[in-house]
Amino acid sequence: MLTEKPAWKDLQKHFDEVESLHMRDLFASDKRRFETFSLEACGLFFDFSKNRITHETLRLLLSLAEECDLDDKRQAMFSGEPINNTENCPALHTALRSDSRKPVWVNGHDVMIDVREMLNGMREFSSAIFAGEITGSTGEVFTDVVNIGIGGSFLGAAVVCDVLMPCAGTGLKVHFISDVDSKEVIDVLDMLNPQTTLFIISSKTFTTQETMTNAVTARQWINTAHGSDSAWINHFVAVTAYTQRARTFGIRQDYIFRIWDWVGGRYSLWSATGLPIVLYAGMEQFEQLLAGASEMDYHFLHALPEKNMPVIMALLGIWYIDFFAAGAQAVLPYDKRLARLPSYLQQLEMESNGKHTTRQGQVVDYDTVPVIWGQSGTNGQHAFYQFIHQGTQLIPADFIAPMRSPYGIGEHHTVLLTHFFAQTEALMKGRTVEEVRLVLKSMNLDKVDIEKLLWHKVFTGNRPTNTIVFPELNARTLGSLLACYEHKVFVQGAIWDINSFDQWGVELGKMLAKDILSELRGTDISDHHDASTQGLIRYYKRHAS
Repeated sequence: MLTEKPAWKDLQKHFDEVESLHMRDLFASDKRRFETFSLEACGLFFDFSKNRITHETLRLLLSLAEECDLDDKRQAMFSGEPINNTENCPALHTALRSDSRKPVWVNGHDVMIDVREMLNGMREFSSAIFAGEITGSTGEVFTDVVNIGIGGSFLGAAVVCDVLMPCAGTGLKVHFISDVDSKEVIDVLDMLNPQTTLFIISSKTFTTQETMTNAVTARQWINTAHGSDSAWINHFVAVTAYTQRARTFGIRQDYIFRIWDWVGGRYSLWSATGLPIVLYAGMEQFEQLLAGASEMDYHFLHALPEKNMPVIMALLGIWYIDFFAAGAQAVLPYDKRLARLPSYLQQLEMESNGKHTTRQGQVVDYDTVPVIWGQSGTNGQHAFYQFIHQGTQLIPADFIAPMRSPYGIGEHHTVLLTHFFAQTEALMKGRTVEEVRLVLKSMNLDKVDIEKLLWHKVFTGNRPTNTIVFPELNARTLGSLLACYEHKVFVQGAIWDINSFDQWGVELGKMLAKDILSELRGTDISDHHDASTQGLIRYYKRHAS
């Protein structure tokens, strides 16, 4: 078990020695701390100096990674070994963005042939859409694209489309329907013209209940508007690993894009799941996204551990989760285009590493993934930052920002970055009793009022942050950033000895929902349910009509 490894035990002892150290003192005693605890790769600059670590902390964390055979596990992922051991398949999202001509073998087949074919198909299809060669059933060119998918079949593409808004020049607008709540479907369809709307059903299995329910509604909407039961055929594209199911649904063979079992849903934006990106921003932008991710793949595979950005990020997370008992991690991007990034990382991290058993099926005796949450920009400063600054829980935070903005409006971006830099400094330094007393004295308050306010204005500081900055937010830097977080998740899973590429908890919920649906439609209620669920189903039946 992990907790029996020498490096883990050494880290426990080391934690007792450094827990009380304050980052103020660490900076004061090491004038080169920023230079030592920062690195640059793939267009990203990563400052991790505002963490509660010493040189010895980092050495021990790196030793832990070595003892957990990180290098061998990393090689196994890139070479196509079946590292998803519960489903006996590889996790080869890296192959989707590889610019190498080297083959990647899965069951004796070079999957790079399939990847190149997929990319060519996306390029040809999008070019035909842009040229007006592929149209709706009335011959009108498409003006809008609606992606119907959920989880990884939605979030990744949505994040990228948000970021690429300033350079989206294809003329097509993109929309996303993910939630099965009818309000979301209505809100999107109400703004569209059925003659000029193209739908992409994105579902790896092509059985996801929410996605297929929304797809049927969209199909009916198209047919009703055209007065024909077959009009929809020219308005629907499928992205799936189960192409026969798409054909059974009625999708045209030449409108089906294949993905593979070795692509996990939350890692699939690099595949044909990224078709909305191509239709919104163009194939060149999508290729830049892949190039940025590929560059980070190379860095992760070849950089020394102490200079390896995903490795360091992962080890810092383990330090706080397993030794400081930090149960949450904030992601705080200071760019409105990254508003969906916290949600994207919620799925990436919590679905990948939200596990309590090792790869061998043993129950772990240590914590794994924390709660991932956050919000973009300065709005959070006037909401939950109070909790991060003065709350009783330690919340490590990732601050992310570009140094330039594509929107040249006054000093908006300068003011935004002013807050960005100030927050990490405030979280690190805090404000001592003596400093607060001086501030209150300068306000000409009497001694009674000073003592009354004193402890309310004290900040302990010593709150850890990572800062990730880059010159500008574009397709390439976004590709590097997302791939960096993917590899961070992989490293943590490798050290915790859990399978980061299955999601059986999600599958259980899907299975139970399928059973309950037939009961909500019918008259019988299964006695296999607990009393609470039976009671809630009865309540629904009394009030739904």
